[in-house]
Amino acid sequence: MIMFVRPITAFVLLAITLSASATSYHDDSHYVSLGPRTGYYIVRPDSALSYQLGVAAAPTIDIADPFRHGYGADALAFRFNRAGILSAPPAYIVQAMPNEFNTRRLGLFIRAQSRLPDAKAFFGQPQSIERRPDGFIAYYAIQVYNPFEDRSGGGNRWQNGVRKMGSRLNAEAFASQAFDIAAGETEVIEHL
Repeated sequence: MIMFVRPITAFVLLAITLSASATSYHDDSHYVSLGPRTGYYIVRPDSALSYQLGVAAAPTIDIADPFRHGYGADALAFRFNRAGILSAPPAYIVQAMPNEFNTRRLGLFIRAQSRLPDAKAFFGQPQSIERRPDGFIAYYAIQVYNPFEDRSGGGNRWQNGVRKMGSRLNAEAFASQAFDIAAGETEVIEHL
């Protein structure tokens, strides 16, 4: 019996080690410096850097979820001090390739100078705000679609980057179900 337990234990430890190393291999989270007080983080969901920055609670939705048919959400996170001044570089929590339009806008924010109204001018009302002892983090969810993750059947619903008519899902329906955009502070809907 002991001879049977040892190989199983060794196999389990080997499997855990390989799965941990495979997960960290794909993590390419990093900081993009654009100047002395400008720059932003590109962060993968659930990466070590997301926990280090304190943005693991970002309202992302996994595009690989088979029930979402390729639709999901990336997020932008802005850390402000109690006075509402940007205290750390913004973070772009992204599942695939970062959107260049969003990265250019993130490059305009200046640490210790930009304020919450500046973020609202670019991105609108935050979808959620996380209160912290030193201030707060404003989160913005960005709807994304990956046609390679769409396993809904019925053939390709996208042709040359344009949604074909008759598709069961569309961007407006997803957005109305996923986020409650109301006046004032809004929160992420929990039933997602």
